[in-house]
Amino acid sequence: MQKLSAIAHAAYIDLRSALIDEAASEIIGTPRLEKRGDRTYWYDMYRIGSDVRKRYIGEDTPEMADRIARLHDLKQAGEARAEDRTRLIRVLRAEGAQTVDPATGSLLTALAQAGTFRLGGTIVGTNAFRLYECELGIRIRGTEIMQTGDLDIAQFERLSLALGDTVETPLNDSFKVLDFAPIPAINHRSVWRWRQTKSNTLVEFLTPSFRPEEDIRELPALGVAAQSLHFLNYLIAEPIKAAALYRSGVLVQIPRPEAYAIHKLIVADRRRTGTDQLKSRKDRAQAALLIEALAEDRPDELREAYADAMNRGPQWRAHIAATLKRMPETAAKLAAL
Repeated sequence: MQKLSAIAHAAYIDLRSALIDEAASEIIGTPRLEKRGDRTYWYDMYRIGSDVRKRYIGEDTPEMADRIARLHDLKQAGEARAEDRTRLIRVLRAEGAQTVDPATGSLLTALAQAGTFRLGGTIVGTNAFRLYECELGIRIRGTEIMQTGDLDIAQFERLSLALGDTVETPLNDSFKVLDFAPIPAINHRSVWRWRQTKSNTLVEFLTPSFRPEEDIRELPALGVAAQSLHFLNYLIAEPIKAAALYRSGVLVQIPRPEAYAIHKLIVADRRRTGTDQLKSRKDRAQAALLIEALAEDRPDELREAYADAMNRGPQWRAHIAATLKRMPETAAKLAAL
């Protein structure tokens, strides 16, 4: 497996950190903690006229608390940080890291500016897979495993309800500017899919299903509906920040690579008919590549993710076993962890 240069990997880590710093520096009021259930979140409390507004910042973590403590310094360093981001993107391009195409880049930018990723939206599918190149410091090449015309965004319904905040611009308005039209549903008034008229690119919203059915649910924080899917909760639990290499970088959110790899073993077996068989083959190829890389560089994380999925019940084990039966080399790598 080919790897990115140490220079490229270091530049990516610095770029991602700079983007996270930039997001924190956008706080305009007084940051405050609020407890929701068993989790604690930061909010930006500020006043407009006589109204007090509340903007969700993120979950309380040591990293987030540190950035809020350094808020004044982060604001002061904004101009230097912008120049540094431009330099880091230049380094990454020179080192051969894959950049995001303009159409996808402008779509990710619009979603980020609206607050989609700040509010817990997580990119899943091949557009997330592409970003693991820089995250893991490996070269990902090959048309089959990289090609997609879709952008899938997932969010927990419970999180969407709990945050008490919404996107800054209605996503339907953002999509309209980029020539995306909603795809009406036959038996549902809500919209969860948009298609771009000039390119046929599809944007779809998803959410985990904790019921027997996989129905349509509302995501109030994003102002859209979503198709609910089984097993998706495993994929988007504890997502990570990532930098999409477009212009001076776009801060997005993606699943942990080990969760993505194991989840692909599950969904590959769920796709059994028609065009789904082609997607299943791509699922297996993506899982195989990530498991090879993670078994070498992050074996502990991979082992924990694999054990977690296997301990979730007989259906989980059955899907994983059925896929691994077709992937003996990958199965051997997981067995050796």
